[in-house]
Amino acid sequence: PIVTFGSLITEGTTLSRRGQLRKALGCFNNALKLREGDKKGLVTRSKCFLKLGDTENSLKDAEASLQKDKTFSEGLYQKAETLYTMGDFEFALVFYHRGRRLRPDQHKFQLGINKAEEAIINCIGNPASVKLENKEELGFVSRQAESRKTNQKLHNKLTKDQKGARKQEPVKNPKTERQLLGRLYDDKAYLEKLLKDEDLMQTSTRQGLKVADLVLDGISYLSQRRDFWQQHKPIYARVYERRLRQQTWNRDRKRKPAEVARAIAKNMEDIELMLARGSTEESYRKAERMLKKIHGWAEDEVPNKNEVIGNLHSCIGNAQMAMGQMEAALRSYKRELDCARQNALPDAVSHALDSIGRVYVQTGRLQQAINTWEERIPMAKSSLEKAWLFHEIGRCYLELGEAETAQDCGQKSLESADEEGDAEWQLHATVLVAQAQVKLKDYRSAIMNFEKALQKAKLVPDQEAQNTII
Repeated sequence: PIVTFGSLITEGTTLSRRGQLRKALGCFNNALKLREGDKKGLVTRSKCFLKLGDTENSLKDAEASLQKDKTFSEGLYQKAETLYTMGDFEFALVFYHRGRRLRPDQHKFQLGINKAEEAIINCIGNPASVKLENKEELGFVSRQAESRKTNQKLHNKLTKDQKGARKQEPVKNPKTERQLLGRLYDDKAYLEKLLKDEDLMQTSTRQGLKVADLVLDGISYLSQRRDFWQQHKPIYARVYERRLRQQTWNRDRKRKPAEVARAIAKNMEDIELMLARGSTEESYRKAERMLKKIHGWAEDEVPNKNEVIGNLHSCIGNAQMAMGQMEAALRSYKRELDCARQNALPDAVSHALDSIGRVYVQTGRLQQAINTWEERIPMAKSSLEKAWLFHEIGRCYLELGEAETAQDCGQKSLESADEEGDAEWQLHATVLVAQAQVKLKDYRSAIMNFEKALQKAKLVPDQEAQNTII
């Protein structure tokens, strides 16, 4: 028999379902020898590695499937699943959210979001359940006291007179003191505020030390530090040093674009993580601030400046969509599209068109969504992308009542899915064709296609789809 990529993937999938994972892995390895770097094959092998408990290789394959196409939804889902299994729940949550934004019709991404959020809450607790209480016994003060056992006798000898003497110390200029103490200034202000609470000052810790003595000791220590730093490095020297550091940083920024690139990548991850956690407004504000900063930098300071600007417009659009600001999101995605076209960035053009099409669908402008995605078809790099695009276009035509055109699109989607040997997209495309045939009153053909779809749903497996088809 002729061994093909599709037959090896099908055989491996069957073996995997039977629990023969090592044999299945051999089929997937052979398939990838025939089509090295194939996205579908990498995701399928990643699933097999995950079942074997080899999370490292599973993550490598999932990331490899996204190397050429960052919007590959199956790769995003598999990476999220692997990260979840590894216990990296927050990063898993990021990729579940990315997948849901790309494919809101796939419920598995929402289920992933739910389980990742639940896992995070189980690990760190729900913030809403935390209550701050003012108790007489201050545990954190007692732990401080343990490190100062040698000075306990001295602390216990402090009297009211000594406290009064401390209060009569000459008051320093608050601005100068803040510059000298830095972050510790807030700690000193807090301790001084505690002194005014007479009831608290009368209490003692579990070790028998008076809270007043510990507070005064802390204030005394910070005052000594302030005086030491004033002598060691006066304010004028600090200002000069800060300017010098700024000049050095500016020179280094021009000399080391790799470091700037890493910093930008970190900020982009933070923006997406905030959005994934539900901090939508915070993500939006950070992206806006970063966009203004990038616009102010020169071309040689920021590697791929135009690409970064386009990505930021996309991030802003994602946040606006999450906040329900559809028209604002559409404007952001169009800015991303303009930036991509002006700078000849084909991948960014494809991504922007995908996002614009989703906004049109969300706002009921189905014909505009169709026009947008039809423009996107020639840019598709794989049969799987075409399967998705034809399916979405066909779904829009079905909603518009043009069942015959919807059926044609469904057939094209099915042909593309067959080329990749992708059972899930074969399922979606077959269901679309059957639904269009129902609208056309071709019931016999519709029943045949629903039966084919049912077999695909069992192969995937997808219990919800099986129930719907039946």
